[in-house]
Amino acid sequence: MNMEVNFSGARFKNPVALASGTCGFGRELNKIIDLSRLGGISTKGLTLNRRDGNDGIRIWETEGGIMNSVGLENPGVKGFIDNELTFVRSLDTVGIVNLGGHSIDDYLEGIKLLNDVRLDILELNISCPNLKQGGMSFGVKTEIAREIVRKSRALCKHTLVVKLSPNAEDITALARMCEDEGADGVSLVNTFLALAIDINAKKPVFQNIYAGLSGPAIKPIALRMVHQVARAVKIPVMGMGGISNAGDAIEFIMAGASVIQVGTASFIDPSRPIEIVGGIEKYLSDNKIGDIREITGIV
Repeated sequence: MNMEVNFSGARFKNPVALASGTCGFGRELNKIIDLSRLGGISTKGLTLNRRDGNDGIRIWETEGGIMNSVGLENPGVKGFIDNELTFVRSLDTVGIVNLGGHSIDDYLEGIKLLNDVRLDILELNISCPNLKQGGMSFGVKTEIAREIVRKSRALCKHTLVVKLSPNAEDITALARMCEDEGADGVSLVNTFLALAIDINAKKPVFQNIYAGLSGPAIKPIALRMVHQVARAVKIPVMGMGGISNAGDAIEFIMAGASVIQVGTASFIDPSRPIEIVGGIEKYLSDNKIGDIREITGIV
């Protein structure tokens, strides 16, 4: 069976990648599993400058998933280039570098630095708060997002994928805007805004009150959004959100995702992403499907 995927010029040996924020830069996981067996890896989200992340509780388990409020702890773009990029590039898999920012200038300065190095895909995370707009995320309103996507596309020398927030007012309009402004692809969805309350302390669990929900609980909603977006644009789609097994992954592929990303499931079992690759292969073999593209977007 042919499992290879050409995603706007980036060649994935199979459609399974690790999701940003769930695998660091791959160093720790690579001691446990062979990352070269995966199609790709999306790095921990970077910001222009180094960030220490949020204080207090960062991870909270809930039914059907986890909530996180890590706060984009990361070494900054220069720290990544100096200390992590060589390792990411040494992996025999597609390297997806995830970049966020709290202002348009943050994004553009980060892109300038990354333009000087070789990487496979730049994944632009527009779910970060825009501090000049009162903390509203760039990815909520289409017209607010348009400026950052347009300026990033004009500057970026790499394949550019825009990561969409499920909290967007109209996610299909947001995806069409990304296509209109020249993005090479979109990825979705990021975590859902959620709340947990400590009933004994009578206050929110997280210092920032709200946090991001991921895991199986969000899968049916994420799948619906991927299906809607894949039908609305011609550029390729990366799908994610609660994918826990090969069946889940195949659903996302049938809904229109050329590549899928696995995150929370790898916390439960670090070998799960590789098991998903094997499960997809078995499905294709059992159903006498010679090429993964035969079922991509079939629904």
